[in-house]
Amino acid sequence: MKLTIRRNQADVKGVFGGHKGVKFSLYGKCSLDEGERAIIAKYKVGDYVLAEYQLKAKAEALDFKITVNGIANGQTVETGDINTLLDLEKSMKEGCKNLKNLLKVMATFGGEEVIEI
Repeated sequence: MKLTIRRNQADVKGVFGGHKGVKFSLYGKCSLDEGERAIIAKYKVGDYVLAEYQLKAKAEALDFKITVNGIANGQTVETGDINTLLDLEKSMKEGCKNLKNLLKVMATFGGEEVIEI
């Protein structure tokens, strides 16, 4: 499983063409093999929330959820703040790690797991 992250930026222009700042976008996609996709389909966990990010600020309100289908198909979010972009990237990484753990657990149903301690 690999997480691909793309960061982009675009200048924001005002009504009269003046510079109004920068808008940042973050794209994340977790690549899955056919076996992993089959497990997701079997247990119907596509809408399962892996991670969330919420921001309630004067300048920007953002409620971003990372679901199994979202991160598997690719998900994009935009923000006007670089720190928020970094927090969102951290959430995407966390979501992908949570997906890996979820798949590991679902793969053991109907069997057993031996853990050496």
